[in-house]
Amino acid sequence: MTRLKVKEIAEAKHISQRRLSMRSGVDIRTIQKIYRDPYKIVTTETLDKIAKVLGVDASELIESVPDEKA
Repeated sequence: MTRLKVKEIAEAKHISQRRLSMRSGVDIRTIQKIYRDPYKIVTTETLDKIAKVLGVDASELIESVPDEKA
């Protein structure tokens, strides 16, 4: 399972959701969904846009986590 670390990195860099959205060109609703659900599926294009604004490599926004056992 893949988890996005966008929220943690943005907060560490003091970048608001609105600023992230405006600078990346990614719709604010998409940013909000990523913040609420870090397991949300996003395109590599979206991830790349966000990474550029945060000043990190896109790979730093992705974390592999073990699948939860039901």
